[in-house]
Amino acid sequence: MSATVSFKVPSPRGPQGVTVSYARVGTGEPLLLLHGIGHHRQAWDPVVDILATERDVITVDLPGFGASPGLPEGLAYDLPTTAAVFGALCEALGLERPHVAGNSLGGLLALELGRQKLVRSVTALSPAGFWSQAERRYAFGVLLAMRHISQRLPLPLVEQLSRSAAGRTALTSTIYARPARRSPEAVVAETLALAQATGFDPTLRAGATVQFTDDIVGLPVTVAWGTRDMLLVRRQGIRAKRIIPQARLVRLPGCGHCPMNDDPALVARVILDGSR
Repeated sequence: MSATVSFKVPSPRGPQGVTVSYARVGTGEPLLLLHGIGHHRQAWDPVVDILATERDVITVDLPGFGASPGLPEGLAYDLPTTAAVFGALCEALGLERPHVAGNSLGGLLALELGRQKLVRSVTALSPAGFWSQAERRYAFGVLLAMRHISQRLPLPLVEQLSRSAAGRTALTSTIYARPARRSPEAVVAETLALAQATGFDPTLRAGATVQFTDDIVGLPVTVAWGTRDMLLVRRQGIRAKRIIPQARLVRLPGCGHCPMNDDPALVARVILDGSR
């Protein structure tokens, strides 16, 4: 069941109130799940029930995405601010150093939370921030094109396309290697989430200068990459391993940029193994 939580985050103008939408299920050690840019927390639905057998799973809509309102004026969508938001979120929910797993932008945030020692373990699925400049420009161009299309497709057409495997492929093959597996309802919902995300543009602008360059020591780190990732190509995983030498680098055969949908059992196993 979804819920919201409000808390204060420091800013140059003084403490600012932030509200975040989340869902929580399962028992065990806490596990925070963070989605990518333009997505929403339902991206994790294929793996949540598996993870919840061993973890207290908290899926979160990032500020300005899904059901979470955008950040108030005075708070930037940059990496330090967003990490501070999630540090405050964990405190508000009573999560003392949870495990964290993230995909794409969420993977980058998970790594930053690990760098700041705010979590017990990190699993990053195709994380942002390990790109060359050419790879970043390519990824941002694809994301902007996806956003442009989602905002201009009439809802009846999106609903019609989602009813067929070919239509779901046309709408989501950039991020899924097996888009036909996504349900029609999920495809409609995530197309709307991309179109309506108030945090998309400022987050993308903030990401133009992001490069993850720091090692993470003292906690388990897993970096996993789909072999069919069309957005952030898998050689970026090799760069991540060079920057974080003690990280476990995992190959996800047949998976795309958002592997949770392509192989839920494999992704859940990678996350649980990484958080043990």
